[in-house]
Amino acid sequence: MNVNIVKRAAAALATAALGLGLLSAPASASAQADPPPGVFPTLAGVCSDAIEPVLNELGQSFFGCWGPFGTPTIQTRPSGCQIARPNGSSAAIAALNNDITAQTHCLDFAGVLRGPNNTSTSDLSWIRFAKDGLTVAVRADGGLATRLFTKGELQSIYRCETTVVDGIPVKPLMPQAGSGVRTYWAAEMGISATVLPDCVSDFDANSNPVQENDGAALTDEGVLVPFAIPQYIAQSNGLVPNRIGPAHLRPINGAAPVTAQGTFNTSFPITRDVYVVVETARLNQTPITTAFVGPNSMVCDPAVIEFHGFGSLSNCGSVAATGES
Repeated sequence: MNVNIVKRAAAALATAALGLGLLSAPASASAQADPPPGVFPTLAGVCSDAIEPVLNELGQSFFGCWGPFGTPTIQTRPSGCQIARPNGSSAAIAALNNDITAQTHCLDFAGVLRGPNNTSTSDLSWIRFAKDGLTVAVRADGGLATRLFTKGELQSIYRCETTVVDGIPVKPLMPQAGSGVRTYWAAEMGISATVLPDCVSDFDANSNPVQENDGAALTDEGVLVPFAIPQYIAQSNGLVPNRIGPAHLRPINGAAPVTAQGTFNTSFPITRDVYVVVETARLNQTPITTAFVGPNSMVCDPAVIEFHGFGSLSNCGSVAATGES
């Protein structure tokens, strides 16, 4: 990873950390999607789209993962190993479990945004490697652009208890059904992600479905929408398509989502760890330990992690939990 690129990106993002306004993305970086055709990493995985680019850069072709977008099937080994492309964290974990059960040895890991849902066994291990988080976005040119929200106030807005803020009628939005941001934000707001409260919509003012991490939904000053902090930074760095538009990230409980150095604020109040999931029986195998286990493993490069918008962890490479799925 070019350290100068990281420094330039941090300098550019420092302005955002102070003002949390619009950002200009450097043109020097681009997201790496699937491993290139004909390239078969030593360790092959399937990943959530949000962490596919950072894991593929960290892996340097020693480990690599296939995300949800592309051809319907993927091939992870030079011969055979053509499997249906998983879409999302749960599907990635299921694909890994299926591979372990069938003993086809086509997959070695899954890159996911959640911990275990089923802890009936300890067959899989969740290894933490970075921190993710959400905040609320408003229009940069609107009356809420300087509002210092508390988490309690946002919960009140999304529960339809507060309808006016600073004299402005508020219009809370959520991304479309199936969005990971929707599920995560709903849990933090204490509402259902399936049946939204009456005042909360997943369509914008133009009757378009709200896309996650996309400022296009912010059509007037009263609109609020959740936005993933790593996505905001990654879009600003040119690592993924820039869809920030008029979006302006706001602090919560007095904590800024982005530091003065242009990195994710790991002390932000709405955060979660993200993981690499491997078969527990393989934790001590050399390729797995080299890639994922311990603070000196390949997955624990803070410069790359922070440039992709995630927070680095002091306990990176440690097993957070075990489970079945």
